[in-house]
Amino acid sequence: MKSRAFTLVEILIVVVILGILAAIVIPQFTEASDDARDSALKTNLQTVRGQLSLYRVQHNGNWPTAAKFVDQMTKVSKADGSTAEVGTDGYPYGPYLQSVPANPYTGGNKIGSGAAGSSDWYYDEDTGDFRANDTADHRTL
Repeated sequence: MKSRAFTLVEILIVVVILGILAAIVIPQFTEASDDARDSALKTNLQTVRGQLSLYRVQHNGNWPTAAKFVDQMTKVSKADGSTAEVGTDGYPYGPYLQSVPANPYTGGNKIGSGAAGSSDWYYDEDTGDFRANDTADHRTL
């Protein structure tokens, strides 16, 4: 009577083939997640930059201040930049964002004006420049 079990050589061949397939497929998943983060970053930048431009038009050519950026973008405001909670009478502008979006590479939404890595987003109130601040590479987007 002949045995119906797999030999050790056959099992090793299957394991080697599975290892080769894993080595090919896993890097593609990593690349896809990086592409998704790049796309999310670009979308967030486009949204915030568009809303900053709208803010500037409605506030006599002034950008939001760095110190009050979150309030000026997420609450209602007057032309002079003063803010109030949503629904307050006499504040005709905004809100421009529901919240400051998270940087997809850091997961945070801290805004600063320092060197790369010192905050999640970089904002310059003099020029309205808004960009990612997690790495030097993302600051150029």
